Amino acid sequence: MTEQTLHLKQTSEPQGRAGGSRLNSADASGNLRYQAFDWLATPIAVLESKGKVVFVNSELEDVIGQSRRSLEGQSFLNYFADSQPLVHALAGARANEFAALRYDAELLRIKPEEVLPVHVIVAQSDQSGHVIIELLPIQQQTRQDREERLMDQAHANKELIRNLAHEIKNPLGGIRGAAQLLEMDLVSKELTEYTQVIIREADRLQTLVDRLLAPHRRPHMVGDVNIHEVCERVRSLIVAEFPRGLLVIRDYDISIPEFRGDREQLIQAVLNIAHNAALALSERVTEGDAQLTFKTRITRQVTFGKQRYRLALELHVIDNGPGVPDSIKDRIFFPLISGREGGSGLGLTLAQTFVQQHHGMIECESVPGRTDFKILIPLP
Repeated sequence: MTEQTLHLKQTSEPQGRAGGSRLNSADASGNLRYQAFDWLATPIAVLESKGKVVFVNSELEDVIGQSRRSLEGQSFLNYFADSQPLVHALAGARANEFAALRYDAELLRIKPEEVLPVHVIVAQSDQSGHVIIELLPIQQQTRQDREERLMDQAHANKELIRNLAHEIKNPLGGIRGAAQLLEMDLVSKELTEYTQVIIREADRLQTLVDRLLAPHRRPHMVGDVNIHEVCERVRSLIVAEFPRGLLVIRDYDISIPEFRGDREQLIQAVLNIAHNAALALSERVTEGDAQLTFKTRITRQVTFGKQRYRLALELHVIDNGPGVPDSIKDRIFFPLISGREGGSGLGLTLAQTFVQQHHGMIECESVPGRTDFKILIPLP
């Protein structure tokens, strides 16, 4: 096993995102009424009824690539590929035809110079003559919808698994016990082989049921967790199993603080993901160019699991393998779904369960040559 030198990154709070600088910029603009919009991660603009910009929040500055000072006083119509829907929306707001209006549009960014598909929400303000425009990047909206579906599906899966496992356990014990009693009365060794098959298969199913129920049985042992200790523990286990042909890259942000959680559950979750990745790299391991990367970062003002967090941990487990098959890409966290012959299909299900018990979630982006499992966990 070869390893790449640690790349450690120290980060600090970005300028312009801290409370003092935001409030000062709002004060300077003279729009104290709308300064709270600066705390939102959604791009917001406040327009006069004809489309002139009264205020933009910091997020919209970042999205368009222009400063608040240069945007205020300009016509916001100029920043859309087709301005007519906004013209009609503003006219409807002046006529008090709606409380809120939604449509899709293309926003013209200055830096970088590109077109950004957005979902536009037009709402009336309590300030006479002002209209509030909220812009949701369609990619972000799609991601949030997908996250909500995953959370709902995971909850449904958990209930299904628990109910199904309990329904299986009782008759399974009866079948095994009956096979043992029958075996005691048999004289023929050939017939005894059949009862042994029944007992072995019953034990195998019992093991499967126990694994399905494990996350719900085990008590949640909460303590201080250092995510890099978790990664190093997993790395050492991967190194032991794949001593040659696999390059392990560690890209850590050492500024990430400790948080309260169950260290053993997180080790198991990361190990399940990393082990699946290593197995998927079997061909590249043989060729000697397999790579597995552990990458940690802090993300700010992020929404997942229907809740917004000021800070969150991002842990990426990235491999350069063939990618997740398209046929199961949308179902990889479902129980008993596996893209590998002989796989149980429980590794990712258990990993998602353990992470969700920390109020987090796991996302996956996969194309041939790069698969990225991203674990998100809120930070204090």
